[in-house]
Amino acid sequence: MKQGVFTVGDNAPLSPRLKRLRLLGDSSAIARPGQFVSLALPGFFLRRPFSVCDWDASGFSIVYEQVGKGTDYMRSLRTGDRLDVLTGLGNGFDLSRAGNAPVLIGGGSGVSPMLGLARRLLTEGRSPRVILGFGTREDVALLEDFRLLGVCPTITTLDGSFGLRGLVTDALEELQPSFFYACGPEAMLRAVAECSACDGQMSFDARMGCGFGACMGCTRMTRSGPKRVCRDGPVFDRGEIVWED
Repeated sequence: MKQGVFTVGDNAPLSPRLKRLRLLGDSSAIARPGQFVSLALPGFFLRRPFSVCDWDASGFSIVYEQVGKGTDYMRSLRTGDRLDVLTGLGNGFDLSRAGNAPVLIGGGSGVSPMLGLARRLLTEGRSPRVILGFGTREDVALLEDFRLLGVCPTITTLDGSFGLRGLVTDALEELQPSFFYACGPEAMLRAVAECSACDGQMSFDARMGCGFGACMGCTRMTRSGPKRVCRDGPVFDRGEIVWED
């Protein structure tokens, strides 16, 4: 974990629901796809955690949806604004388990960390396939970013207005991946875990008080007992999770 001051480079819409915030500064603490950062917003007591979408030596980007007062404030950020940020939080995805043909599955704003993951897998000579799930055509985001990497994602929408009609699991059934990586709503993660024939890892979202394991506010149950999403996760192995009905 590393604390630093970052400068807003860009804050641009990806879709009517999602925006991408580019922050410039020292991103050296970000070591693995799936890690997250925590932003201190002026006037708000608690920091806001966000998965890292992608990063390089000059900074990183996140994707966010306006769902409350904090993210509503973020929509007003302009180029040159400065934010206090904790970087390098959490445990990311384990790339060593990918095999030759992993599948990356993202749903809604959970598509965000799949971009950085795809870039690193390609750098290692792997051949990732990507499935992205959205509600409708207007929600589709980051498609061109994946295409620029040389990856052509399979898109699913609930209403069939773009790509395949249905769920990400409908597209997953057609593949025989070596391993899966997933991020999205918990209902999607559970469905992926229950239908996949291979092993995998999943990144979970949770309300966090501190973001580094001190407050225990983001604890969830696993087969080896309670674990903190912020410190022990947000990435967990498929077999670790105890799904609550």
